[in-house]
Amino acid sequence: MKRKFLKPFLMGLLSFALHDNTYAQTESSPPRVEIPNTQLLTFTSSQVGQEYQLYINLPGNYLRDTGKTFPVVYLLDGQYDFPFLTGIYGGQYYDGFLPPFIIVGIAWGGKDPDVGTLRAKDFTPTHIEQMPQSGGGPKFLAFIKKELIPFISSRYRVTEDRTLIGSSLGGLFTLYTLFNDPSLFQRYILTSPSLAWDNWILRTYEKKYEDNGSSTPVRLFMGIGGLESNVPDFKQFVERLKEKKVKGLEFHELIIENRGHSGSKPEGFARGLQWVFERPALQFAPAILDRYAGAYQLGSDTVYLSKEAGKLIAKAPGDTKLILEAESEKDFYVKGVFIKVHFKMDDAGKVSGFQLEQYEGGVFLKKIN
Repeated sequence: MKRKFLKPFLMGLLSFALHDNTYAQTESSPPRVEIPNTQLLTFTSSQVGQEYQLYINLPGNYLRDTGKTFPVVYLLDGQYDFPFLTGIYGGQYYDGFLPPFIIVGIAWGGKDPDVGTLRAKDFTPTHIEQMPQSGGGPKFLAFIKKELIPFISSRYRVTEDRTLIGSSLGGLFTLYTLFNDPSLFQRYILTSPSLAWDNWILRTYEKKYEDNGSSTPVRLFMGIGGLESNVPDFKQFVERLKEKKVKGLEFHELIIENRGHSGSKPEGFARGLQWVFERPALQFAPAILDRYAGAYQLGSDTVYLSKEAGKLIAKAPGDTKLILEAESEKDFYVKGVFIKVHFKMDDAGKVSGFQLEQYEGGVFLKKIN
């Protein structure tokens, strides 16, 4: 009886296994997850003698606004950090903190690139015996300046507004670039920099930068994880920069609580982008703000603007109250929300209304009182 029972059971089990295997082989693979508005380009540098992959993220309105040009953010270690930087950008843009810009993530190409070796070569300004491949920083900087930036400028509609972002050895290279060619980028963001590289060789470049400063204004953001061992070195570096008061340099530092070396990047990049692209909050004479006070038509609703404590206040339908910060005499915005207001004048120089821009689109509100 046992044999009669076992035979059909085993045959059934074998049949099920064969059927399941056939299904696994014939079932199509799930579609890949891709980041919208992104492109992948390949560029071979004659300066370095290396193939690079360029991860490109275009702003959502790039194809719509064909007459518009955009700033560019150049990201080191694109093979690691491009996906989460595009996510950071999307969230910060939606909240109104960032303008639309193009992201260029720089990674290494070729067959099976040894990323550890290649980044230690390209990101280090000098050679040390412990790393035979090190010291390629000057050539890598030449690649960015003489090849990459012109290539991106020839292919996309860009402005001269450029940002460089790097971490760890990439942070070392970001500081090396700032100290040796400060005007190449207008904004620098770095986290967890390798400050002690080659017996503090950075101090040599730093001295040169302190003596000459920058011919154009530069904004520098530096962050480090609060759990990193070199926080004391980071603090000393910051204090030294503060004491020097280098011409053309504005900077901000952040010690990121309860973060280690790699974990400092997401928050550091987010805070860094928010700070280097921070818009002004200007103060104007009461008479200028008084010109804008009044009622504005929004469809069947009315928006009221008034002046309170030197600020322009918007009262929207539903008693929503918003503080408008002044970016210029005619341009205002709301912190933490994608709301931009641009006032327009008639031929007599009186306020005719304002253009309201939100994430979903824009509309003109006519002044009715």
